Amino acid sequence: MPTSSASTTDSAKSANGGGVQSLERAFDLLERMADAGGEVGLSELSAASGLPLPTIHRLMRTLVTCGYVRQQPNRRYALGPRLIRLGESASRLLGTWARPYLARLVEETGETANMALLDGDEIVYVAQVPSKHSMRMFTEVGRRVLPHSTGVGKALLAGVPDDEVRALLGRTGMPAATERTITTPEAFLAALEDVRRLGYAVDDNEQEIGVRCLAVSVPDSPTAAAISISGPAGRVTEAATEKIVPILQQTALELSEALANSGA
Repeated sequence: MPTSSASTTDSAKSANGGGVQSLERAFDLLERMADAGGEVGLSELSAASGLPLPTIHRLMRTLVTCGYVRQQPNRRYALGPRLIRLGESASRLLGTWARPYLARLVEETGETANMALLDGDEIVYVAQVPSKHSMRMFTEVGRRVLPHSTGVGKALLAGVPDDEVRALLGRTGMPAATERTITTPEAFLAALEDVRRLGYAVDDNEQEIGVRCLAVSVPDSPTAAAISISGPAGRVTEAATEKIVPILQQTALELSEALANSGA
């Protein structure tokens, strides 16, 4: 099981930090479940967390009662439906935090700025500040798209192992939004390698003809997030890219720091 971003703390650390140990342990188990794909067995949780089985069983019973975890017919445990509402609210809050940074992107680049998250196998746009130029584009807050045809999708999946990307593409398929859309796993994985090498992603008329998008991931975001600018291909040229990408990267770093300092 992958290592959780939350660490299981001992009672001394909880006491010194003023925390409640059972809460820390419960949230740690939820994060470990998420890291493992959302469904685990008690023995897996025990091995990963170092907690004894009776303790895990007691915590999981409480989480099941509250609706944050559900027990499957196979006796394994899965993340529960009550987490969806929390996640949706957190996504909206993340978008709210991002808006001032997106507004500055619009001021400095002149193009529409977006923030998107990887939600399951889909990309969901959670914040946007439109350009002052009058041009309607497909991106809007709340819209969900498949990641293979977007710059933000590439930026987000560049940090995911290739075998997991292949599995995702196998589940979603790779339908063509335009004649420029990447429609094979091999070509998409090659594009992700370019993202890792260059430090940014490009959607070149792949989601919408006439529109180019530049995107970067937000480092150390509490959930996988990316920001982007979108504009007409005639304005978001190769020459413009050289000026815009450093601004995007700096904004992503500043947003990352703000989120860390906010405790988000």
